[in-house]
Amino acid sequence: MEKVPVAIIGNGNISPIYLKNLTKVFNDFVYVKGVCDLIPERSQNAQKNFDIPLIYETMYDAFRDDEIEIIVNLTRPEEHYGVALEALKAGKNTHSEKPMSINRENAKELFSLGKEKGLLVGVAPDTFLGGGIQTCREILDSGEIGEPIGAAAFMTCHGHESWHPDPEFYYEVGGGPMLDMGPYYVSALVNLLGPVKRLCGISKKSFPTRTITSEKKNGKVIPVETDTHIAGIMEFDNGAAGTIITSFDIWRADNPRIEIYGTKGSMQVPDPNGFSGPVKISHGSGQWEEVPVTRPYTVNSRGLGVWDMARALRLGSAHRTNSDFAYHVLDIMLGFTDSSRSNSFYFPHSSCERPAAM
Repeated sequence: MEKVPVAIIGNGNISPIYLKNLTKVFNDFVYVKGVCDLIPERSQNAQKNFDIPLIYETMYDAFRDDEIEIIVNLTRPEEHYGVALEALKAGKNTHSEKPMSINRENAKELFSLGKEKGLLVGVAPDTFLGGGIQTCREILDSGEIGEPIGAAAFMTCHGHESWHPDPEFYYEVGGGPMLDMGPYYVSALVNLLGPVKRLCGISKKSFPTRTITSEKKNGKVIPVETDTHIAGIMEFDNGAAGTIITSFDIWRADNPRIEIYGTKGSMQVPDPNGFSGPVKISHGSGQWEEVPVTRPYTVNSRGLGVWDMARALRLGSAHRTNSDFAYHVLDIMLGFTDSSRSNSFYFPHSSCERPAAM
């Protein structure tokens, strides 16, 4: 079967794992034809390290290449929307790192354009396709813990200024814990439990400024322009009730990452920012018991969503990180702050199918 030629735009910190997986692991359906970056040395290193045939001088050169079917958009977050828009205008399927957009309007534009042109539009994360969460999906779908009652998800830390060399973005509009880490958690929940029909939230920023203590910019004071503690409640279409907290304001907490509660037992879901376990279940009042991860892709498999898109193009199969799914996740994440500001429930204007199990 003919492989799907792809071009990777952006050869920064996350690109090596994509390049490794797309050239060595997922190369049954994917062929990386070329790379492009505003810093030429990055593209040259990518070409050398992963034996890539072409370097495109600009992204538009990649868009003009008639052979390229998928543009893999690994640019900086603030550039995701613009790059994806130009790729779609050029008639290319696109898969972008998260977030695709920081607002609903731009996301709607991209997804509507993709549907108008008959193109696939995919958005990271693809971690929910990994062995850990797919094992949880298998357990849930089998009825082992009964009918879902509820869920709880926690992503808590004290921010990135103590370790990240350039943490400013995380405190600007479009940053914050929900848009930064929420995609992993909300995608996992929607994959497991399905779409959300209503939600409410309280969001706040606890500190007006942050002082960078990482080495590169030690001592620099930065303003906090976005909410950094978001607490939400969701009602899923299936009747389950879920809670979520994402925070850059908490010094320490010992909460689980995600738990699912059913009529026959409970399940602990592994880190949604990874691909493996551990997965634990408890029946009745029993102790937590670790169960084997039974599904594939348990190492760092970033690029799995690109492979899934390429497979869909060749086989006509389901594309799991699709635009309806991605938009519903974004709609939910933005809805928590909308609810907080309006002092009312938010009813998402979007929905989606649960992605097919791997």
